[in-house]
Amino acid sequence: MKAKKSGVKAVGRVQTTAEKRAAVLEAAAKVFLSGGYLGASMDEIADLAGVSKQTVYTYFSNKEALFAAMASALSNEANDRVHNNVAEFGEDDDLEGYLVGYAVRQLEVVLTPRILQLRRLVIGEVGRFPELGAALYAGGPERAIASLAATFERLADRGALSVHDPLLAATQFNWLIMSAPLNRTMLLGDGAIPSSKELREHARECVRMFLAAYSR
Repeated sequence: MKAKKSGVKAVGRVQTTAEKRAAVLEAAAKVFLSGGYLGASMDEIADLAGVSKQTVYTYFSNKEALFAAMASALSNEANDRVHNNVAEFGEDDDLEGYLVGYAVRQLEVVLTPRILQLRRLVIGEVGRFPELGAALYAGGPERAIASLAATFERLADRGALSVHDPLLAATQFNWLIMSAPLNRTMLLGDGAIPSSKELREHARECVRMFLAAYSR
């Protein structure tokens, strides 16, 4: 004898609040980055996230707040990939190799389609959201330069570098590495993103130039 069906539909695992919020942010990133701020709709974001529009407004009071949260989340994630879990330079490490490794990691994170799209979008909306431009700069170049300055100061104390102004040296290193490939891809599009081989060669030549000025 067959068991009688209960009539209750099986449901999947209920998402937690954090998971729903993360789904909304991910959906917002896809919608904002593909269509821009003005072209994005909260209905589309809610549908893509698989939640109700009311749920979106539970986490973010309006479209502007969601846009700001999305941009900050993407920026922070990228910056953490560059700066977190960076190995300390050891006594027996090769300085040139250490700096090339850092430079390649920074280039590979920044020169990805999603981060480039975010930079273009924030630059395009800086008049509407000036705080976002400031936040992107603080979490990106400013954070990178501050981290490098601290590293260069430690290396100078150990006699590995001849650096009298760590912040200036870090600024020079950062833009020596980033300026040409970043400007090229920002203006020419994702098709201009260099290959991994090209990025490593660019990083190696920039590090050699930097060390020519700052080696003991």
